Amino acid sequence: MFGPYRRFALAVFGGAVAVPLVAYVVTRWPVTNRTLETVGLFLLFLVLCLMLDRFRLIKQAFHGPVPSEATEARRLGQLRIGVPEGLVHLEALRQQQRLELRLAALGVSVEWRDYISASALLQALNANEIDFGGGGGTPSVFAQAVDLLFVRVARDKTTNAGGEAVLVANDSTIQTLSDLRGCRVAVEEGSAAHYVLVCALRKAGLNPADVEIVFLSRSEALPQFSQGIVQAWSVWVPYADSPRRRDYPGRSIASLQDLFDENDPSLHLPTLYYASLDLVRQYPAILKILLEEINESGAQVNRENLAAVERLRDQLRVSDEWLERLRSLASERSIVPLDALALNGLQRQADMLRDIRLIARRVKVSDGTYSLIMRQNWTV
Repeated sequence: MFGPYRRFALAVFGGAVAVPLVAYVVTRWPVTNRTLETVGLFLLFLVLCLMLDRFRLIKQAFHGPVPSEATEARRLGQLRIGVPEGLVHLEALRQQQRLELRLAALGVSVEWRDYISASALLQALNANEIDFGGGGGTPSVFAQAVDLLFVRVARDKTTNAGGEAVLVANDSTIQTLSDLRGCRVAVEEGSAAHYVLVCALRKAGLNPADVEIVFLSRSEALPQFSQGIVQAWSVWVPYADSPRRRDYPGRSIASLQDLFDENDPSLHLPTLYYASLDLVRQYPAILKILLEEINESGAQVNRENLAAVERLRDQLRVSDEWLERLRSLASERSIVPLDALALNGLQRQADMLRDIRLIARRVKVSDGTYSLIMRQNWTV
């Protein structure tokens, strides 16, 4: 009832209530065996409460909290995970089937659902169609501004610095960001690419009003870009660096590294993991299992990438710098908890988007309703 303050509350109750109560009883009524018996039983009850609380704390200190995985599993039954196209760690987790094997022992099945974008995934979370998913951080700012319900629970440790891009046709006369003035530029509204486009225009000394922004989904933008109906296309991280991207027309005139220089792109455009309110509040043990498996799955992908590059180093002519980066990734966690540094970067996004009226109101991304900050390494 009293949570972490139970011992203090009982002590205060015993000292501030029990003692005056005993004095009152003694002064008002004659001291009889019946009175002494009643007072004694009352004091004994208080002593027992304090002893039981102390026993619980000692037991927890030595053995940890009582596991709740089985209890939560019986109530949950099925875990529904949404995957936007190109989210590497969730795709790897689905292929490896690590999560299914671990949750099967608890009687929980896993259902995977595909989404075209993080924006669509957040809408599905709000509608209780899924329990968990991931994607860019920018869509969560737009979603929070319109009061969709979701919780940010973790982020990828690194972001592909060359992934996000502004594309133009191979034979286009557009060579730099400054050349975009007056052009039609396609982008998905409320996406990470939308924020990148705004940053790219600012870096070139342009405002969004200096170009004609055309809001199109990826599937809608491809044919219009290929046919020259739009002269440029700002695309999102996973798509820009996926095998499918290599078959698409166009060349890049801006990447994350171009826009943010030496700053860590992960702090500007984090890849986040989202959970429903129910999963966070009612199934924390299941959520912990899920984050552990995402972390391990991503770490396995990084180790496999390193091994493949080391085998083919001479043929691929990999630089020492790039090889060292792969070794660093293979030795680190693939996902990390939310922290003030990451949330501050996302807050800068939110403030800028509000300043240029892309969102209707200011949002506080560190709001405990929307962002879960916890001390958890998620290593199995």
